[in-house]
Amino acid sequence: MSERQKDRPWLMRTYAGHSTAEASNELYRRNLAKGQTGLSVAFDLPTQTGYDPDHILARGEVGRVGVPVSHLGDMRRLFQDIPLEQMNTSMTINATAMWLLALYQVVAEEQGADITKLQGTTQNDIVKEYLSRGTHVFPPGPSLRLTTDMIAYTVSHIPKWNPINICSYHLQEAGATPVQEIAYAMSTAIAVLDAVRDSGQVPQERMGDVVARISFFVNAGVRFVEEMCKMRAFGRIWDQVTRERYGIQDPKQRRFRYGVQVNSLGLTEAQPENNVQRIVLEMLAVTLSKDARARAVQLPAWNEALGLPRPWDQQWSLRIQQVLAHESDLLEYEDIFEGSKVIEAKVEALVEESLAEIERIQEMGGAMAAVESGYLKSQLVASHAERRARIESGQEKIVGVNIFETTEPSPLTSDLDTAIQTVDPAVETRVISALEHWRDTRYQPPFNHPRPCKALEKLKEAAKGSANLMEATLECARAGVTTGEWSGALREVFGEFRAPTGVSSAPVAVTAEEGTAMALVRRKVELTAKDMSVGKLRFLVGKPGLDGHSNGAEQIAVRARDAGFEVVYQGIRLTPEQIVDAALAEDVHAVGLSILSGSHAQLVPDVLERLRVAGATDIPVIAGGIIPNGDAEQLRTAGVAAVFTPKDFDITGIIGRIVDEIRKANKLDPLEVPA
Repeated sequence: MSERQKDRPWLMRTYAGHSTAEASNELYRRNLAKGQTGLSVAFDLPTQTGYDPDHILARGEVGRVGVPVSHLGDMRRLFQDIPLEQMNTSMTINATAMWLLALYQVVAEEQGADITKLQGTTQNDIVKEYLSRGTHVFPPGPSLRLTTDMIAYTVSHIPKWNPINICSYHLQEAGATPVQEIAYAMSTAIAVLDAVRDSGQVPQERMGDVVARISFFVNAGVRFVEEMCKMRAFGRIWDQVTRERYGIQDPKQRRFRYGVQVNSLGLTEAQPENNVQRIVLEMLAVTLSKDARARAVQLPAWNEALGLPRPWDQQWSLRIQQVLAHESDLLEYEDIFEGSKVIEAKVEALVEESLAEIERIQEMGGAMAAVESGYLKSQLVASHAERRARIESGQEKIVGVNIFETTEPSPLTSDLDTAIQTVDPAVETRVISALEHWRDTRYQPPFNHPRPCKALEKLKEAAKGSANLMEATLECARAGVTTGEWSGALREVFGEFRAPTGVSSAPVAVTAEEGTAMALVRRKVELTAKDMSVGKLRFLVGKPGLDGHSNGAEQIAVRARDAGFEVVYQGIRLTPEQIVDAALAEDVHAVGLSILSGSHAQLVPDVLERLRVAGATDIPVIAGGIIPNGDAEQLRTAGVAAVFTPKDFDITGIIGRIVDEIRKANKLDPLEVPA
């Protein structure tokens, strides 16, 4: 078959960004030179949650899981010598999406670009932030307004831009079944499209242009036949919803357009080399089927469960895509599943069940109402708890974790400290001092920005009224306003939001029949409470800093509750001071800290020190998250009672260990409960 007839490959991206704008710019240019065909920008947590690097909550988080972008100067440096008019840039940004798009547009204008030619995507799906990732800032109403205003603006001014990328990706990581993943993502899309239609900013005849620019960001798990059928079902439902609900006649505009990051949560810390074949299988789910093929694919690296991947690890993931696209014959054929009875039956079942769940959510008042009532969150926490129970019982098998655990020593991880990239702790200090310099000099040559206070006042005025917020935001960008100042102005008008945790309403996932591991742990909890003369053992689960990935913390909280603990879980985004205050006020017997963003080295010792100053050294502190071996040793030396990482999948066993640490801290003899 001639090369000319082959399908064009999908966009190949690597999700990247760390430390500083300068370091990330160098990384992007290196990746583009290796054949990457689009950019995917990872922002650090302060940028995602609208804080400047010198804010108290930003401590330990600056430059860790992405690049800090505090103002126009940072955005200039991030894309220096990268012509934005020719680039396709995806930005993983939600609550502050409007702000980052404004900075991007102004940098493009400075480069002399025609902004109508800018191509790319801002993630901008706030619903899944309330449900799984936790980088939301404002309440649902104002958040939906920011999204609506951005969509209305881009359709008129940046017509090739995808102003929203509705994410089912994070829903799967939070426990969603394929039906929940389709139904919740579609319900979000309906909420967004209804809001745009009802805002009066886009005439009915242009709704087709809006629908054509709605993209999706989907997860592909390792059950790749089911995942491939899920993508076909997604496409069918989207075609039906856009035709029937919004009257879109042009089939091209109704096409389901999606990008994929294959499942990072399914990557294992145990025998991490197995992650390579997992990544390949997951990629096949979204590339094999021509009628439901992804527009863009980014793959995690084999060592992502260990820490931050190095450039070489990211290159390996890019090469996996390139081998499939350029060496295999995949792109030479029409849809290879057309006419398959097995596939068709599975797709039909998924469509039917998903439409029923979408209808249920509509009856509740739509996705936003289902977020505020806690329905969506509690459903996800329950699904996740069921999945964890299946893994722990061995019903769901994970190679190298709960089956085939014997292993040869791996040359890939023989030196764990060099098998991942570490962020220099001094980066934070450098970024903060650069920010202070920006604030002091933004009015002076060569920048000569107007005073930012005027632009911020205009933004607040617009927010109080009903004007589109994009123009005022662009003015702030040009005036040298910082990320924290822009978000701070809107926080003043809109307020902040703490999302439901879903923990209290989650059903029991692991029963405690006589002789089960759960029954033994419950017995330990009861006996220890009795020995300490308290009605119930109390356990505080805390998430210090800005890491909003709360799935692990929620599962620990639910299981501790089921084991007989009284659990104090206040959700995400707390300072060490707030956590210690809560621990003392609730008179807890142990504190569990969950951190996946790498800020454990700073935040955990801070909690320990505050407890010591308060004279509460009898409260053991347990740490969990993506914590490299060397860091775990340092935490134990600092006084942490136990450290758990993704390889510790037995949650019931972890709860038992926590009881042991409470006994040890209170100088009680170990319990001789039969194992």
